[in-house]
Amino acid sequence: MRPTQWLLVPALAVFCTAPIHAADRPDLEAALHAIEPKVIDWRRDLHANPELSNREFRTADKVAAHLRSLEFDEVITGVAHTGVVGTLKGGKPGPVIALRADMDALPVLEQTGLPFASKARGEYLGKDVPVMHACGHDTHVAMLMGAAEVLAQNREHLAGTVKFIFQPAEEGPPGDEEGGASMMIKEGVLAGPDAPEAIIGLHVWPDDSGSLVYRSGSFMAASDSLDITVTGRQTHGSSPWLGVDPIYVAGQILSALQGIPGRHVDITRGPAVITIGSIQGGIRGNIIPEEVKMAGTIRTFDMGERDRLHERLRATVTGIAEANGASASVTLGGGTPVTGNDPQLLREMMPTLVRAAGEGRVVEGNLITGAEDFSYYQQEIPGLFLMLGVGDPDVPRAQRPSNHSPLFDADEDALIVGVRTLVGFALDYPARAR
Repeated sequence: MRPTQWLLVPALAVFCTAPIHAADRPDLEAALHAIEPKVIDWRRDLHANPELSNREFRTADKVAAHLRSLEFDEVITGVAHTGVVGTLKGGKPGPVIALRADMDALPVLEQTGLPFASKARGEYLGKDVPVMHACGHDTHVAMLMGAAEVLAQNREHLAGTVKFIFQPAEEGPPGDEEGGASMMIKEGVLAGPDAPEAIIGLHVWPDDSGSLVYRSGSFMAASDSLDITVTGRQTHGSSPWLGVDPIYVAGQILSALQGIPGRHVDITRGPAVITIGSIQGGIRGNIIPEEVKMAGTIRTFDMGERDRLHERLRATVTGIAEANGASASVTLGGGTPVTGNDPQLLREMMPTLVRAAGEGRVVEGNLITGAEDFSYYQQEIPGLFLMLGVGDPDVPRAQRPSNHSPLFDADEDALIVGVRTLVGFALDYPARAR
């Protein structure tokens, strides 16, 4: 998951970390101390009761009931199937900003042995599957619920309006369903009289517990699914010259694809990865089949180079197929844009991040080849996306279970850092140093 670091942008060590009008901020330590055990309890309940993408019914009900109990100005449910959007208006005039958490879990059988480990099951693409919060979205929801309570208790100090976006289906809607951030945007979460002008999201990650990891500019990769169908002409395996062998053609395509990132993409703009994870064709060793299907994923860090890669990939696949008397179709889909951090917004909010995590605990990270649909919000408004470390620092980094592992867990002591970050963004954004 963690590639070699690429020096695409300058480090942010020159950022000023002086407080943003600290004297104007309320003392929230008592409120944060009081909310911490609640956040942990919410996380454990959500962890024990995970729900798959577009099926987050119990989670949404829990979130909506909590926001209503805090007397939010507006609570809307059923956004993009199961999403919840709460609006909290502050006691002072100011801008509208958004805080986002994703809610869905994964079809993974939990192996953590936690006392609140999931035993839940669900239906995924027609199959009965185990369900686990293997990517930490339970912590995301719990932290945003905690931030909602702290800000609601201090709304007289809040300048402007905060929209709380609890999003379903970040992991991708099942089958041909629509969902996730793109659907929430389509249904107006960033529009209307309370349209936010900036947004922040957090994601737990197995870096040292309590750290905040950032990267200016591109941070997480754009992701595209790749499907290739090679069509030949079926014949007996003893007489390949009487047909067109799609397996032989697929082998050439597989090798050629690996040359595209290294020879046809400007790597000074960011690395690229093409992976073929599935090849299917044929049923007997002595029959050359009619067709071979290949499926994979593409990861890029520059949207312009992403387009160039797509163009070159199509030309390479069809060209190799035609040279062998076969034909090939290429389908690119499920695209998620690059996720990153708006450089100016990151610079302005760095003091808030340092206050939330502590000196020396806000660190520049490497590029991450994983993808996040938070990028759709960032296509519309400036945004920050930060990784919150939840890993045990006494365990070597390479030995900590990664996101999507059946062993993934979070150090709950780190969650208050996430709450502090979300609350700080809401309070400090109106008075940020430009």
